[in-house]
Amino acid sequence: MKILKFGGKSLANGQGIQNVLQIISKKQTNNEEVTVVVSARGNATDELLLLLEKAHGNVPYSDDFELFKEYQSYNASTLNLEKEFSLIEKILEGVNLLGDYSEKVKDQLVALGEVISAKYLTNLLNENGIKANFVDARNVLVTDANFGNAQPIEAVSKKKVQQYFKENQGVVNVVTGFIAATASGETTTLGRNGSNYTAALLANFLEAKELQNYTHVDGIFTANPDWVADAKKIDHLTFNEANELANFGANILHAKTILPLVEKDIPLRIVNTFNDDNEGTLISAALTLEGIKSLSVLPDVSLINFEGRGLLGKTGVDARIFKVMADNDISVSIISQGSSERGIGIVVAASNATKAVIGLEKEFENDFYTKDVNRISIVDNVSVISIIGQDLSTFHKSYTALINNNIVPILFNNTITGKNVSLVIKRDEVKKALNVIHGQIFGVAKKINIAVFGHGTVGGTLLDQILQSADTIEEKKGIKLNVFAIANSKKVLLTKKGATKNWREKVNEKGVSYAISDVIEYAKDHHLENLIAIDNTANGTFVENYIPLVENGFDLISSNKIANTISYEFYQNLRSVLAKNQKEYLYETNVGAGLPLIDTIKLLHLSGENITKIRGVFSGTLSYLFNHFSAEDRNFSEVLQEAIDKGFTEPDPREDLCGNDVGRKLLILARELELQNEFDEIKIQNLIPEFLREGSAQDFLQRLNELNPVYQEVKEQQESNHVLRYIGELSGDLQQEKGNLEVKLVSVPVSSALGSLKGSDSIFEIYTESYGEQPIVIQGAGAGASVTARGVFGDILRLSEKK
Repeated sequence: MKILKFGGKSLANGQGIQNVLQIISKKQTNNEEVTVVVSARGNATDELLLLLEKAHGNVPYSDDFELFKEYQSYNASTLNLEKEFSLIEKILEGVNLLGDYSEKVKDQLVALGEVISAKYLTNLLNENGIKANFVDARNVLVTDANFGNAQPIEAVSKKKVQQYFKENQGVVNVVTGFIAATASGETTTLGRNGSNYTAALLANFLEAKELQNYTHVDGIFTANPDWVADAKKIDHLTFNEANELANFGANILHAKTILPLVEKDIPLRIVNTFNDDNEGTLISAALTLEGIKSLSVLPDVSLINFEGRGLLGKTGVDARIFKVMADNDISVSIISQGSSERGIGIVVAASNATKAVIGLEKEFENDFYTKDVNRISIVDNVSVISIIGQDLSTFHKSYTALINNNIVPILFNNTITGKNVSLVIKRDEVKKALNVIHGQIFGVAKKINIAVFGHGTVGGTLLDQILQSADTIEEKKGIKLNVFAIANSKKVLLTKKGATKNWREKVNEKGVSYAISDVIEYAKDHHLENLIAIDNTANGTFVENYIPLVENGFDLISSNKIANTISYEFYQNLRSVLAKNQKEYLYETNVGAGLPLIDTIKLLHLSGENITKIRGVFSGTLSYLFNHFSAEDRNFSEVLQEAIDKGFTEPDPREDLCGNDVGRKLLILARELELQNEFDEIKIQNLIPEFLREGSAQDFLQRLNELNPVYQEVKEQQESNHVLRYIGELSGDLQQEKGNLEVKLVSVPVSSALGSLKGSDSIFEIYTESYGEQPIVIQGAGAGASVTARGVFGDILRLSEKK
């Protein structure tokens, strides 16, 4: 025999009840012997409780009662439920008259929901040619008189159940779940998950082959699929694993449901009424592969902190605490303490927290007086996440992932088996924490949520690169890049599911005005994890947003040089905030576009290498300009115009020719060596003659020919076999607080590393104490949106792999 248990949603009017009928019919066709246990249909229990409260509060309830009767008798013309409806009405009238009710009366009322449900299904089965028999569990299950949460008297109940089913074979027995009766016949209910408990007891007493629990989900998942989009169905659990899940908040299970099945080694299968082809989750005694099985949540709990510095060395403190809990009928789900008993944290249901503290304050009243106990306090708005199957040997991965996402557990402990870890988390961080842990431990793609600020030439190219490569990166690296925000200085497009290839149109159509706080709040409201903010602007004011972004869980990546070249005070403050929040700031493209320059200098400096000088061609634009002008018989203005036409320069080329950009790049390298130079200390040779520095960009572009005599003279004054290069140079005693920073036009031999430069390449020479006169040379493409965007993309992947 198999026991089939159907929940309220499965028995609801419409598709649910029709599917239940089809499931039972299919099993009959396959000659399977089944017994059916039912919950109340739809929301019947909640509706009956609401009617009870209205009657108790002298609030009109007749209209609600009529709706209840209409729903429960829907499409059942041959079924007479007048007896049940009349009894409900009688109970409500009595409560309304007295203005009060007992747990005993409450049990009598809510029991009728299951009675109506079982009679409804029995009638429907008989109408469809399936011989069925209504079974009122109050006639076969005997309990104590603990109304609201009665405990079965197993020996008596077992005898009654076996006798009844022996006399009623060859039919589908439809049994009321949740309800039972005392030996004197008074109605009781079995408490939380009572219908499942009924089914488990019947399975035990009848030694069923399997208990099949039909619900509205496909089985048990690695996490709540409503909260974690990547949650996966678990095919098989052991009873012990299921029991841990039940203890830590898995609504579909309850520990008392498992125990009768464990006793007789009866498998439990969780199946979806609305997807009968799915095999669901099988729970049995058979061993499964070790490892983490699921994440479950206890949402409505409070943490009680008990602090007693004067209790050091005193025994029995725990016993006194637990006596208080027992006397007040309070269950403790987690306890954590130091060996000295000076500090103890216990987790209880939020509804019991105040009662627990009052009880503890009374118990330890004298200890407060002697100051042995300092404080008993409540931490509200917390939840517990339990990682079922988590071994402490690998827990550091999940813990680190939480810290990287600015989620700091308030308390954690592990079970005596060492295979389950529970964390107390702020309630508003639970969804984000679940996604972070789930992505870390279940091998699904780790989601990286990216906000891109600036979608011009570099930013737009970057977005296209991300979207073109996203599938490949997810497949090969297990990293899912999700661009949830695209912004310029005026508008932002926010989308939790991520940008698509038509992002330009979407920004225009759906972009809205914003402040940086709107992006931060959006990430919080949607529980987005692994946050990265990317600054592709050239905006001096946008860097003011860096610190609030970091403080709210974002790592930073920037192609914008300004944050690293404004005041040294801001530079230091930003790094202090980054360290405090354990966030990273990557900016490899600040110098050398996509070349691995900054990382190389950081590594050399960190390893203790004494860097004595850095020099090089820092600007791809000016590299192109002087490489061609030096090697070709052309006017300076002609080569400059060619660079402008190729898009190598800024709209106003004077921004390149003034040398400030090279100066900023040089300053960034100086600060990587912990030098405290400021920008105004850099000696910069401005390539624009004074007579061309004023006026509009358009005026300057029309007067390019006036540059020719100036630079022709410089070119002709060189030694033979020399070429012009515009370089940045960091020199001096670099072990001191400041170095010498200079940006200048120099003439170098064609045969030198600087002299052999071609196209728009950049080149950097790093001189160190160990390498002597032979510098480390880094050379490659130093300009272009595609190269810079690719460098930013590299920073994204570096950060993503660390998370």
